[in-house]
Amino acid sequence: MTTSDVVENSQPAGHLPMGPAELAQFIDHTLLRPEATRAEIADLVATAVDLGVYAVCVSPVHLPLDVPLRADGTKVVKVTTVVGFPSGAHKTAIKVAEATQAVADGADEIDMVVDLGAAKERRFDDVRADIAAVRAVVPQPLLLKVVVESAVLSDHELIETCRAAADAGADYIKTSTGYHPAGGVTTRAVGIISGTIGGRLGLKASGGLSTAADAISMITAGASRLGMSRTAEVLDDYLADTGS
Repeated sequence: MTTSDVVENSQPAGHLPMGPAELAQFIDHTLLRPEATRAEIADLVATAVDLGVYAVCVSPVHLPLDVPLRADGTKVVKVTTVVGFPSGAHKTAIKVAEATQAVADGADEIDMVVDLGAAKERRFDDVRADIAAVRAVVPQPLLLKVVVESAVLSDHELIETCRAAADAGADYIKTSTGYHPAGGVTTRAVGIISGTIGGRLGLKASGGLSTAADAISMITAGASRLGMSRTAEVLDDYLADTGS
């Protein structure tokens, strides 16, 4: 799978959806609370299927997931999990081990958090090496998304971290974990990332999205995927706004 294929695997950046069903295909329906129960995860999957979203995103302890299949044997929703979450302050070998286990447990997509300390110190070669090591155990066509925690980084650090991720073979840049006290996603950060990767990678906006207006603003700024937990409310909000 080429990078251009990856971008086409969800929705085109900057594309405005025409209806709730199309908007749903931008969404990774997410539950990463550490106290999440098996029953809550099962409900997450059922809701994701009912809403028609693209993927679910869960902590690795909940894999493998029981996801319904289409007639052709493909999953109705993709399965995403996290690596080095939420701090990114893990040894590379630990991230590699997490990713290896997640792949064995049926994950279709891996969202790994970068070494933020290395990014802040502008050790971008170390950032690149950390990502490349995880990429080596996440074979295509599985997707690797790199979480850059954009609210923590200066513009220069954000740009160079995105470049390092692209060089290391990442498929997507993901803006935020949603757990850092510095904050979540902003349209400004999405714009900077979009301008840096130039459509060569996908762009997942996440961290604090709770309304249809939030979702549309991120797509307009260049996001091709959205990570959120309040998916039903956002889609209902969008339906009310558009009358679709």
